[in-house]
Amino acid sequence: MAIRQFIGVAVFAATFAFAGTLAHSAMLDDIRAADEIKCGINTVMPGFAETDDEGEWQGFNIAYCRALAAAVLADAKKVEYINLTPKNRFPALQSGEVDILSNNTTWTILRDVHLGFTFVGIRYYDGQGFIGRKSLGIESAMDLDGASICILTGTTTELNLADFARVNKISYEPVPIETNAEARAAYEAERCDVYTADAAGLAATRATLADPDEHLVFPEIISKEPLGPLVRQGDDQWADIARWTLNALIIAEELGITKANVMTKAQGTDNPQINRLLGSEGDFGAMLGLDKQWAVRAIAVEGNYAEIFDRHLGSDSEIGLERGLNALYKDGGILYAPPFR
Repeated sequence: MAIRQFIGVAVFAATFAFAGTLAHSAMLDDIRAADEIKCGINTVMPGFAETDDEGEWQGFNIAYCRALAAAVLADAKKVEYINLTPKNRFPALQSGEVDILSNNTTWTILRDVHLGFTFVGIRYYDGQGFIGRKSLGIESAMDLDGASICILTGTTTELNLADFARVNKISYEPVPIETNAEARAAYEAERCDVYTADAAGLAATRATLADPDEHLVFPEIISKEPLGPLVRQGDDQWADIARWTLNALIIAEELGITKANVMTKAQGTDNPQINRLLGSEGDFGAMLGLDKQWAVRAIAVEGNYAEIFDRHLGSDSEIGLERGLNALYKDGGILYAPPFR
């Protein structure tokens, strides 16, 4: 009986291993034929997606697109960035105008199930907050009764705000805005008393205001906003490629793989996890329809998750965000990727 069970398990495993090598992605074929990835990004949002002095896109969300292009096309520059608003981002993904969304999109059941998308992981754990001018004398979201509030349309923030106001019996005047840039301009022009959005975005906005010290991000966080890349449903292999590229950046931080040492470690180490990830042992790339060096190239672009976070949002940026929930699970946060085995 034990022998038959062993044989059954072996056949079962071999069948799935064989099936994995036969996986086929129409999206991957199209991307290779076009020789670029069409990446849907935020309208300009400091730290996450913005252009530098040379007009090149930079930011936390941009770094992921670059890593994905390196993994798939062996060139981080082979990305076409499609600048989208909260209102038009989902139609753009549904229609095929973009191959993937790499912006601050919250994972919800409506978007995952009803709209027909696949979220490939959580890249940033955030929550909705508020920013206001100190001159208003408001220091808490509980004091917002009667306030005018700038809010991005087509986002989860609308419903979150409505729920928060209903539970706390607060009345407010909504000032609907379509893009981050417009919201910042409206807030600076005092078209609204307060601006509400994801807390990380508010911190980025505050850092770019003329006098940041005159503005206060309130202490309350009124929602859960798990942000991550998403693709259309129906192409599991493309979703797997996008998912495991994100996972590779997170696992690289955990294993101490950096932009500076990834090429050396790719030659082989005493750690089998590192060897599997970087391709010196096994061939996990083949399961994805990629080569053995796909993760090496992804990490070599801007480094691991920590390096990307610090450069664009954290200690090496003007925004200066703490890692918080986005620290690795072993460092007091909740961030980790599934095992690479």
